[in-house]
Amino acid sequence: MENKDDLSAEALKISRRYGGKIELKPTVEIKSLKDFSYVYTPGVAAVSSAIGEDASASWDLTWRWNTVFIVTNGTRVLGLGDVGPLASLPVMEGKSLIYKELGGVNAVPIPIEAREIDEFVDVVKNISVTAGGIHLEDIESPFCFEVLERLQDELKVPVWHDDQQGTAAATLAGLINSTRLADKDLRKAKIVMIGAGSANIALFRVLERYGVDVGNVIVGDSRGPLHGGRDDAEILKMENRWKYEIMKKSNKENVSDASKSFDGADIVVGFSREGAIKPEWIGKMADKPIVFANANPVPEITPEVAYKAGAYIVSTGRSDYPNQINNSLVFPGLFRGILDSRAKKIDDLTAIVAAEELALFSSEKGLDREHIVPTMEDRGVYLRVASAVAYDAVKRGLAEIKGDKEYFYGRAKEIIGRK
Repeated sequence: MENKDDLSAEALKISRRYGGKIELKPTVEIKSLKDFSYVYTPGVAAVSSAIGEDASASWDLTWRWNTVFIVTNGTRVLGLGDVGPLASLPVMEGKSLIYKELGGVNAVPIPIEAREIDEFVDVVKNISVTAGGIHLEDIESPFCFEVLERLQDELKVPVWHDDQQGTAAATLAGLINSTRLADKDLRKAKIVMIGAGSANIALFRVLERYGVDVGNVIVGDSRGPLHGGRDDAEILKMENRWKYEIMKKSNKENVSDASKSFDGADIVVGFSREGAIKPEWIGKMADKPIVFANANPVPEITPEVAYKAGAYIVSTGRSDYPNQINNSLVFPGLFRGILDSRAKKIDDLTAIVAAEELALFSSEKGLDREHIVPTMEDRGVYLRVASAVAYDAVKRGLAEIKGDKEYFYGRAKEIIGRK
């Protein structure tokens, strides 16, 4: 594991040296004073008039065709918690850099001071008119579920919450390949989820859509497994209906003890906190246990301890261990495909398509216990995800721009190559 102090010192050094991680650059070369007349007044009036007459022209005449707004209120920043919008800006800048570097997408970080759902939704609705899509990030649960649902219903551009759909897609890809290596059937597997925040609630939803028998899934929060006999059921029904729905659908045997939930389990997926998975629990799992310990910055159990306890495959959310489950494998290519097809929306099926393409990419490269998903150095995966997502939008009637996978692969390759 890399030294945290060294990483922090270098991160501060880089940000101070460059004054942040992104900047705005023109696409048009200015060679003379006359060129300013084309890009600004008086020539620009013709461009504005064209858009005023036909709003769809904005996709061809402005940067909208390739632009995503990254919106957060900084209430659940990875590893830091509620730091607020200003302190979240370095994280959003990093996300923007990844978008451009790996997906060729212009991503604009927009942290906002909005802690009420109606206020947050109104702000995003009002700025979305000039965006090609909205990427939600680092928003506390259950606030994030309501915001995503409302924005998906009320906006005219596609909306994605990376901590829900991106994390779920990357995790599903890892589970597809892990169960293949362990000779398990993912759809019939007994799965324990540690943590009931945005990541695992979205993963549960995606797994159900993928065909997993969610009665075999046990989801635990700080009070233990969700089950029908919990005395806080009515409170959850009022305050967190997403967790309440999981309570009704999951844990068909009504296991109420965290330790017992591991009896015969095939998979454990943690999006929780350091120490949340005990070594002795892994010993109670079925043959060839799969352990996804994805808490950041410190996993629920380290790979060294998990393997010693009998784990067959271990993933974390860290880049200094094998099998990093990272939503950065998903969003740059996914939004490349969404923008290139001019898709009207993103849903959980989109996340599943991306996950299957990630899994297939790794399978074609060659799977083993330390290589269940690609890494961010596998640049080709972003082209594959982009073309798969774009073609899926075409097949489902969600795309304004039509084409086959080969067309969208070529378009993504050309745009990403520009940077």
